[in-house]
Amino acid sequence: MSVQSVDRALDILEALADLGGEAGLTEIAVRTGLPYGTIHRLLRTLLARGYVRQESDRRYALGGSLVRVGGVAEGMVGGWAEPYLAKMVELSGETANMAVLEGDFVVYVAQVPSPRRLRMFAEVGRRVLPHSTAVGKVLLAERPDAASVFARTGLPRRTEHTITSVAAMLDELAAVRERGYAMDLGEEELGVHCLAVPVSDGDRVVAGMSVSGPAERIAALDREELARELRKIADDFGTEVFGSGR
Repeated sequence: MSVQSVDRALDILEALADLGGEAGLTEIAVRTGLPYGTIHRLLRTLLARGYVRQESDRRYALGGSLVRVGGVAEGMVGGWAEPYLAKMVELSGETANMAVLEGDFVVYVAQVPSPRRLRMFAEVGRRVLPHSTAVGKVLLAERPDAASVFARTGLPRRTEHTITSVAAMLDELAAVRERGYAMDLGEEELGVHCLAVPVSDGDRVVAGMSVSGPAERIAALDREELARELRKIADDFGTEVFGSGR
């Protein structure tokens, strides 16, 4: 049985995360549906424990105490992901990665490299903007505030293939939702293609898993079949780690 006050405090933290790490009281209320008095009461505790801080303009932001908790949790989840990423490598022959969204940035938290001599690397801990990566696209595809993320970050051109229009990017996310996977066709790095699938906790997308390699090798794979098999692996990981209350 859940404890209501804990549920509501977590709702506030998740709302702040979804809103880019910082929000005003009204935005939190709209996002959570909680009464202002309840939000004020819970924020006092979160402020006292350092999980939330208040800025000079009276807006609320995620606090430093989350760094320690989040860093440990990220490392553990990354470790749990490795056997599943290894299955993706075996399936595709290419490097497999897992990434999460931290604020408006994609952060790579786990990787299993391809056994091939020519292979791709995305260093664990690397932070990139989401619009030019396949994992970023699956992480944002279900987010109703994706346009706001793009407004904050902009859509800088990484290569000649990068999508730099908000309208085109929203169309791309709609296509990701429809087919259930995302592609990066040299949009982050020329000559590198990537296919990513979402990891869900049963309610929402919490991570993205991908395989990446030289463009010609990824293009030679059966994209639809590969996506189906990767989704099975990602779904198993999501159920095991996020769905079982591990």
